[in-house]
Amino acid sequence: MTSLAPESDPAPGTPLVLASRSPRRRLLLDDAHIAHSAQHPGLDDSELQPGRVSPEQWVAALAYLKAAAWIHHNPAQPNAVVLGADTTIVKDHQLIGTPTSSTHAASILRQLSDGSHDVITGVALIDSASGRRTFFTDRATVSVGHLPAPLIDDYTNSNNWQGKAGGYNLRERQLAGWPLSSSGDPSTVMGLPMSILPSRLTAFNLASFQPKEAHTCPTLS
Repeated sequence: MTSLAPESDPAPGTPLVLASRSPRRRLLLDDAHIAHSAQHPGLDDSELQPGRVSPEQWVAALAYLKAAAWIHHNPAQPNAVVLGADTTIVKDHQLIGTPTSSTHAASILRQLSDGSHDVITGVALIDSASGRRTFFTDRATVSVGHLPAPLIDDYTNSNNWQGKAGGYNLRERQLAGWPLSSSGDPSTVMGLPMSILPSRLTAFNLASFQPKEAHTCPTLS
C-alpha cells in the first residue's frame, strides 16, 4: 500500500498543485502516479453556507474558491495548474459536510447508519498563467449497515473523523470492517473522482503528466 505523502514544495517540472493538505486526496493522486505538490489553499470555508444552489453547484463553487485562493496567495508561482476539490454528503436532501467536533461526528454517523447516502465531489482546475479553468462533479452512493453505538463512540473518541466529509473515509472504514459498500466510483467518496480526473488533466497538457488508463479505487468487501 502506498504511504501517505507529506506536504511538499513543488518539484522541478511538476506544475500540478493540489490546493489541499488532505492525505486522502494525496494518496489517490499518488496511487494514480500523478506527480503533484500539496499546499493549504489559504481559505477557510467552514463559515460559508450554500445558497439556493444544487449540491453539485455548491461543491464545484467551493472547489473553485480553494483553487483561486491558492493562486491569490501565491503570486510568486505563476505557472501552475491548480486543483481544488470539495466533497459533501447528501442524506434525505440534507447537505452534510465535515464534522466540527467529536459530538457532531457521532451525530452524523448515527444519521448515516442503517441507510444509504450520496457523496458528491466537485473539482476545479485552473491554469494560473492563462486563467483557463474547468469544473466537474461526480456522485456515488454509499450504503451503510448498522453502526452500533459503542463502535461510533470508540471511533469518534479516536479523532479519526477529523477533516473527513461525513466523518469517515470509505477505504479506511471498509478495512476496519465497517458494513459499507458503494456504487459508482469509490474514489469520488474519498475526495477525488479518479475515473474522470486523468482525462481532464490531459487536456491541460501538464508537462509532468503521462496519461494512463482510467484509475478507480477497488471497492472492498
